[in-house]
Amino acid sequence: MSDDLRATAFEHLPDYLKSRPAPARPEAAALPPHTLGEIGRTPLERLCDTLDAMFESCAKFPEPSHSTFFARIMRLALAEAAADPSLLAPMQREGAAGSYRRHLLVADPQGRYAIAALVWQPGQASPVHAHHTWCGYAVVEGKLSETIFEWDDVRQCASTLRALARKRGAVSFVRSGRAAIHRLGNCSDAPAVSLHIYGVEGARIGTHVNDIVRVTDAAELV
Repeated sequence: MSDDLRATAFEHLPDYLKSRPAPARPEAAALPPHTLGEIGRTPLERLCDTLDAMFESCAKFPEPSHSTFFARIMRLALAEAAADPSLLAPMQREGAAGSYRRHLLVADPQGRYAIAALVWQPGQASPVHAHHTWCGYAVVEGKLSETIFEWDDVRQCASTLRALARKRGAVSFVRSGRAAIHRLGNCSDAPAVSLHIYGVEGARIGTHVNDIVRVTDAAELV
């Protein structure tokens, strides 16, 4: 992004984000709750305001998510929302016995993004997957374990690189494609909740986000 475009984009953002430094790494992304002085605006409404401004700022890009500005603001917005204790209603923190549970919170009317809360009971995990679209997440409550994988184009499978602990406040953003393959899970003995934003329509979260991949060491993931 050029300096002129960056300056123009910056002016579209809510004031509370303009003074925030970019997180140095996901583990350092936790930010305290803010007060906007906007009576009646919920954390989700403020998050949507920020996302709408971000898309407007990046309108000149063929693919907004390829902009470093987009990635930076996405991380900041996720961190701000996740740090607000009033973000989720009690029913949006309810889990399920068989698998992690997804609560759709917001479906953008223009189909640019969907926001969801994922509730993880102890022992629950996602499949190993890349993404058909950009996506970001923040840990709202508890802690998750994230395993990172590397894609082997010759063998058409993924292999484990490393495991990372994701505590409350941790934030991550990735673009689409198999350069970013991971698995999220709850290895703790308490429930965990995460906030996710996907670059799809709300109705397509279940079909157009995860790109399930084959893993060389799949037996170790059971």
